Amino acid sequence: MQEIERVKAYLQERNPQLSIIVLEDNTSTAPLAAQALGTEVGQIAKSILFKTKKDKYLMVVSAGDVRLDSKAIKETVGEKVRMANADEVLQVTGFNIGGVCPFALRQELPIYLDESLKRYDIVYAAAGTGHTALPISYEELMRITSGHACRFSA
Repeated sequence: MQEIERVKAYLQERNPQLSIIVLEDNTSTAPLAAQALGTEVGQIAKSILFKTKKDKYLMVVSAGDVRLDSKAIKETVGEKVRMANADEVLQVTGFNIGGVCPFALRQELPIYLDESLKRYDIVYAAAGTGHTALPISYEELMRITSGHACRFSA
């Protein structure tokens, strides 16, 4: 199944009112997505996959204008983490970097939603490709990802 179709199927089961925006412009980075959507960079929800020393994965979703504090992540998960590489991201999530959706993942993993996203009524998450965006509230993103609230932004 194509990435965007997998995301649509997931949304159909959990909230059919949510609608994916498909753009001609590249949205694979927070600044590019913000430019294409006419929003602030902070409104772009970046989904970053991390790998622990014990080969476990977790995803952190934060506002597009913040840096993540790896020490804060380590304190929460109990071990040091590193960003997953492109092959790991594709293998674990089923999405390529630049289009990583925080749900409809290939395998189940903990999702941490940084409170930096709460500044906005609506944020835009990637929906499977580097040309898609999903407008969604922090609360709804928390609900459909079964996410954990966190403060990992530096």
